[in-house]
Amino acid sequence: GAPTISIFLKPPGVIAPGGSTTICCICQCSSGSFVLYKGDRQLHSLEQSGSRAEFSISNATYEDTGTYVCHYLEGSTVLARSEELDVSVKELRLPRPELSVLPGHRVTAGAAVMFCCTSPHPSTGCFLYLEGQTRAQLLSGEQGDFNLSQVQEGDSGRYSCQCYTINASVEWSAVSNSLDLVVR
Repeated sequence: GAPTISIFLKPPGVIAPGGSTTICCICQCSSGSFVLYKGDRQLHSLEQSGSRAEFSISNATYEDTGTYVCHYLEGSTVLARSEELDVSVKELRLPRPELSVLPGHRVTAGAAVMFCCTSPHPSTGCFLYLEGQTRAQLLSGEQGDFNLSQVQEGDSGRYSCQCYTINASVEWSAVSNSLDLVVR
């Protein structure tokens, strides 16, 4: 079948002006090239090391906000397109939340796990990020809890969270500490 491309931010989250992140494109592909688009505009042909290509955003500006897509080409033929990745650059004015996981960092497959994203700022919403995933999970509740009832090995990885509050405008926090979940 046709190859598929995954696209994600590393580290994930809303970026502060002047901050940095990397757009990663990964494909189970052989010998083509990656091209990064922002909207309809071709930005870069990405150097490929094996099956991944990385595009760095450093010293981010509001101009970097937008929707990015990765294409994989052999010659001039597009073999695959990634999902859309939304990148946001905003002032991060809220304090950094703290991410913790219960019962702990190492769990057995099938166990129940709870992530808690605790913000010093009251009444915020929070997102849980798993590095390598395009989409974030919206955490529920004042404390920002997220329950995984039966974890699988695929849930292993590096998690972080980020909170926001809706005043007249949306205010964002810095991204939390990251923690690694290992499912055995």
